[in-house]
Amino acid sequence: MHHEVSLIATVAVSFVFAAVFGYLADRLRLPPLVGYLVAGILMGPFTPGFIADGALASQLAEMGVILLMFGVGLHFSAKELLAVRGIAVPGAIAQIVLATLLGVGLSELWGWGIGAGLVFGLSLSVASTVVLLKALEERNLVNSANGRVAVGWLIVEDLAMVLALVLLPALAQILGAQGSGAAASAAGGMPLVLTIAITLLKVGAFAVMAIFLGPKVVPWLLTLVARTGSQELFTLSVLAIALGIAFGATEIFGVSFALGAFFAGVVMSESNLSHRAAADSLPLQNAFSVLFFISVGMLFDPSILLREPMAVIAALALIIFGKSLIAFCIVLLLRFPVGMGLTVAASLAQIGEFSFILAGLGVTLGLLPREGQDIILAGAILSITINPLVFWGAEVLEKGFHYKWPSFFASYGKKRHDVLARELGDIRALSDERNRQHQLKMQQLIDTFPLFAQVDEHSQEELLLLFKPKSASPGERIIRIGDRGDGMYFIASGAVEVQLDSDPVRLEPGAFFGEMALLSGGRRTADVVAIDFCEFLVLDRRDFNMFMSRHPALRTAVSNMARERAEMNTLRRNPDKTGTD
Repeated sequence: MHHEVSLIATVAVSFVFAAVFGYLADRLRLPPLVGYLVAGILMGPFTPGFIADGALASQLAEMGVILLMFGVGLHFSAKELLAVRGIAVPGAIAQIVLATLLGVGLSELWGWGIGAGLVFGLSLSVASTVVLLKALEERNLVNSANGRVAVGWLIVEDLAMVLALVLLPALAQILGAQGSGAAASAAGGMPLVLTIAITLLKVGAFAVMAIFLGPKVVPWLLTLVARTGSQELFTLSVLAIALGIAFGATEIFGVSFALGAFFAGVVMSESNLSHRAAADSLPLQNAFSVLFFISVGMLFDPSILLREPMAVIAALALIIFGKSLIAFCIVLLLRFPVGMGLTVAASLAQIGEFSFILAGLGVTLGLLPREGQDIILAGAILSITINPLVFWGAEVLEKGFHYKWPSFFASYGKKRHDVLARELGDIRALSDERNRQHQLKMQQLIDTFPLFAQVDEHSQEELLLLFKPKSASPGERIIRIGDRGDGMYFIASGAVEVQLDSDPVRLEPGAFFGEMALLSGGRRTADVVAIDFCEFLVLDRRDFNMFMSRHPALRTAVSNMARERAEMNTLRRNPDKTGTD
């Protein structure tokens, strides 16, 4: 096959295989992602038949991780992230340390060195945020307190892995690394303390910019683009912000693409247009997240199951039972409920993207043997496949706890859970209230001006952005005869009087004026004076022409109403003509 079409071939075959095997998995009552993993294995270099471009598939998978984490951020505010820090930060750090120690102990039994054991343990200690999100979405737990804690826990894990990826090359020689990768890292290294300080400074600087500066800049940019009325430009801008922040975070601050994208979503969630951004990016999230699972399958060498079956079983047991038990005990020790402990335990019973990155780095540095990477990949494939069963088991255990020890189950950790749930609930209520107010404004716009019911919801949102509020006191002249038309006025409250020669015309809420000069390009033909305290929504000349050009039916309706009004004004000025026409 010509290299020019390798990207097209990789994407096309990936989607075809994923659709077929995803459907077969669903028919067998398995999660579709199992089918995606099987599709990846069949497309990989370790099975006969079509072999996809692994490097391209890996980059496309990274796109899936970026877009998925961006979507999570859109529904996860910075306040929610801070609300769960009391359990997520100590819990994630303690779980990483204990799970890593278990991995080191396991590697000692196999005769590996301390460096290999450290990489192996770290790789098994960190779960996949992508897999977790899919599991939570299927069970409608993303917005629950338990789901928020689980996501926050994994975000802390991701931050810890960013630090680990920076420190491993600096520590490679000390940990007994072999080969040119270790020598290169040592030659270009700097003092360990300085490395840690710079890394923490970069991550801290990024977090500060994302949380404090981002919410001021990104919503303003989105509003600016939304005012253009271009659907494709808005979608493009959403993707540009998501990918731009993710890439910039990696290049400038050294954090991962996934974390950068997550914070991009958190920043964008502060905008009133976040729901529209989420809807526009959702199809791409779904498409590219499939490529993530396919790329995981492509890395897997099935022969490891025959070469090192006991090692694979041991790694899988550590992932599913060891990590889960550690997380469950930590949650209980922090005095949170049993149900939350079971949810977090099931969430961590798998490994994913950071595990692959750590394993690859370990092999490159000469710390981890090649079979170690294969064992980690086997553990990832199997744990991802089994994870739905683990969640089912957690639900069974939760019912069992509730049935056998009802009073303990109901009371243990209830106080801390209620405090956390109340805090998350207050944050969610503020967000819901903001969305409700936005929807109320939309409904009020239609109720007050039925004319705008002719355009779709996106166009109505655009109008809210285009309108400029203006007020007037009784007796104030709003429009002067002979002036150049500067805008169209919609009366939200109050009343005005159009001062015609013969008989003034009173206009009340729901009416509009000033459109004739804009449609004709001429001058104002009458004075308009406020006769009450008035609130207007003004569409200036440029925005009027731009909006009406995109909605010809609305322009026609406004033109017809303007023509009828002009005819009535003519009759008022010349009442004698009624008897001759």
